Amino acid sequence: MVSKAKKEASTPPKVEAKAKALKAKKAVLKGIHSHTKKDDLQVTCITQPKSAPRRNKLDHYAITKFPLTTESAVKKTEDNNNTLVFIVDVKANKHQITQAVQKLYLIDVAKFNTLIRPDGEKKVPDYDALDVANKIGII
Repeated sequence: MVSKAKKEASTPPKVEAKAKALKAKKAVLKGIHSHTKKDDLQVTCITQPKSAPRRNKLDHYAITKFPLTTESAVKKTEDNNNTLVFIVDVKANKHQITQAVQKLYLIDVAKFNTLIRPDGEKKVPDYDALDVANKIGII
């Protein structure tokens, strides 16, 4: 063991300088940025799995909001007009409104007209029924 230590110590300074220069050359060629870790650029956000079906936001209960109980609407129900007036979701079309009323109130819709009121609500008159008004609790 002593002889190995003497051999290492006895290397000429020229060889040591050459080895040091070679080591510096390799470091320069490799560059200073070779070991820096790149940041993960993915944005972490929580998403629902694709396999889960989306919830239908316009279900039958969301389409029909409430029956209109103003004096003129109740008069239409009691007189020979035989109509009910509902406030419904603005995004619902006539087919969806018909299905919602048929499911919720168990009546056949003969015809109905829609109009969007000045305050932005959609008004749907012309549902046949005095007995449906009693069942809902308007009258």
